Amino acid sequence: MPARPTASNPRTDSAEPFPVPGAGDLLDDPFGRSLRLVVGNARQAFRWIRPGCFQMGSPADETQRGVAELPHEVTISHGFWLADTACTQAFWTAVWPVNPSHFQEDPRHPVENVAWHDTQRFLAELNRRLPGLNARLPYEAEWEYACRAGTTTPFSFGNQITTEQVNYHGDFPYADGMKGVYRQRPVPVASLPPNPWGLYEMHGNVWEWCADWYADYPGEPQVDPRGPTFGKMRVLRGGTWSDPARYARSATRSRIEPVYRPRSTGFRLVIAQS
Repeated sequence: MPARPTASNPRTDSAEPFPVPGAGDLLDDPFGRSLRLVVGNARQAFRWIRPGCFQMGSPADETQRGVAELPHEVTISHGFWLADTACTQAFWTAVWPVNPSHFQEDPRHPVENVAWHDTQRFLAELNRRLPGLNARLPYEAEWEYACRAGTTTPFSFGNQITTEQVNYHGDFPYADGMKGVYRQRPVPVASLPPNPWGLYEMHGNVWEWCADWYADYPGEPQVDPRGPTFGKMRVLRGGTWSDPARYARSATRSRIEPVYRPRSTGFRLVIAQS
């Protein structure tokens, strides 16, 4: 019997990209592998995220850290395809007929004002149209792993951010940072610099739903954590355009009941292997 994956002995059987039904050819660029998924007239790029280990949560000396960010080692044992941006209004309306967003000036804006349950209906329809796709929301550990992109600092950009890198409430900078602009709305996706793995706006712009029910972290190392099997609130990650910069940290956790539709909340797609 194969050894069970552990933090020190992760599986690597899913280290290489797997084919995606309905997607175009694999592309290579300085960030690694990517592919394009087309639905109607809309398209979404996905980045290949290789398996690996990282320290989830925040160290005790991280400025403005939250109380629910207990640091612990996590192994992601299977690679997955992660959308390089939040789901746009263009991609949403290519799948679902009604655009729920408050800010509808540009179809490249992230879809927002969506409840967790709305994302599940959208995903069910997308998977129905493209059999075998296996699209879902990222689990919280997958999200933070991809957001950090190999970094250990509060942000994938380092110890500090500016509003030229991240869309947050510029009147409330991180730690001793300088004030910046307050845009008062989301920006179109891929407007700001990507993280080291080619993923855009993982910090700020809109909160992003995760698959997990919210719960306290365990203290011991974890392999592919999925959260509890039931709960009251679902996890949100990333911060938003209306929040102070501290909420855009890689380790920041938020949660809300899955029926609520904040205008600051969107999501990002994962394509996983069956």
